[in-house]
Amino acid sequence: MSKNSTSSKYTAIIYIIVSAFCFALMNFFVRMSGDIPSMQKSFFRNFVAVFFSLAVLLKNKQSLKWKKGNLKFLMLRSVLGSFGIVCNFYAIDHIPLANASILNKMSPFFVIIFSLILLKEKLKLLQGIAVFTAFIGALFIIRPSVENIDLFPSAVGLIGGMCAGFAYTMVRILGQKKENGSLIVFFFSAFSCISMLPFLIFDYHPMEWNQLLFLILAGLAATGGQFSITNAYYYAPAREISVYDYSQIIFSTLLGLIFLGELPDIYSFIGYVIICSMAVLMFLYNNEKWIFRPKKDDSHTTKKV
Repeated sequence: MSKNSTSSKYTAIIYIIVSAFCFALMNFFVRMSGDIPSMQKSFFRNFVAVFFSLAVLLKNKQSLKWKKGNLKFLMLRSVLGSFGIVCNFYAIDHIPLANASILNKMSPFFVIIFSLILLKEKLKLLQGIAVFTAFIGALFIIRPSVENIDLFPSAVGLIGGMCAGFAYTMVRILGQKKENGSLIVFFFSAFSCISMLPFLIFDYHPMEWNQLLFLILAGLAATGGQFSITNAYYYAPAREISVYDYSQIIFSTLLGLIFLGELPDIYSFIGYVIICSMAVLMFLYNNEKWIFRPKKDDSHTTKKV
C-alpha cells in the first residue's frame, strides 16, 4: 500500500468514526426530546437535512432532476427509509440506546439478503453463516417471550434495521445507475418531510423550547453523520472501513450509561458481541484477510531478473 493510499484510508476511518459519533448523538438527542410521536421527531430530523442537501446541490450547481428510470428506486429508497427512521425512533424511545443502535446496525446483513433477492448476487457460504449468526445475536437482544416487556419495541427496532437494509440496497442500485448522491439525500429528506406532514397536522404535540432544540440538534447531528460517512466512502471503499461504523454501539452505550443511567443486561451484551463479531468477520473476508479464503498460487510465476 502506498503512502497516499494509507493516508486516505486513515482519513476515511476518522470520517466514519465521526459519522458513528454523530449518529449516536442523533439517537441521544431524539431520546432527550421526550414524549413526542415518532412521526413528529422524524419530520424535524429530516427537515434540517433538506436544507443542507439542497444547499450542497445549489452550491455545486447540480440539477434537481433525476436520471431517467431512477424514480422508482428513489421512491422505494425514500418510502422504506422513512419507515425505517420512524421504527428506529420508536425503539430509541422505549429500549436502551445501545440496543436500538445495534438492532438498526443489522441493516448490512439485510443488504446481503436483499441483494440476493433483488440483484441476484450470489450468497457465499460465509455470508450466509454471518447473516444467520447475526440474527441469533439479535434474538439475544430481543428475547422473544411474553415476559419481556421490551419485546415489541425491540422487534420494531429490528424492522427498522430491515427497512434501512432495503433502502441501502436501493441506494446501491442508484449508485450503479450513476445517480447523484446529493440528489438521493435531498429526495429522501424531502419525501420524508412531506409524508410526515399529515401526521404533523392532525396529531401535532405542542413542544417546549428545549424539546424543539433537541430535535434541531438531532437533525444537525444526522446531517453531520450523513456528510461524514459520504466523505469516508470518498476516501476509501466500504469494504475497507465499514466495520468502524460499529463504533456507534460504543458511543451509544457510553451516552446511555453516563446521561441516562442505562446499563444493558448480560444477554444484550452477548448479542452485541455476536453481531459485531460477524461484522468483523465479514470485514476480514471482504478484504481477503480471511484465513480460509483460497490464496492464489504464485509458485509458477517467473521473477523478473
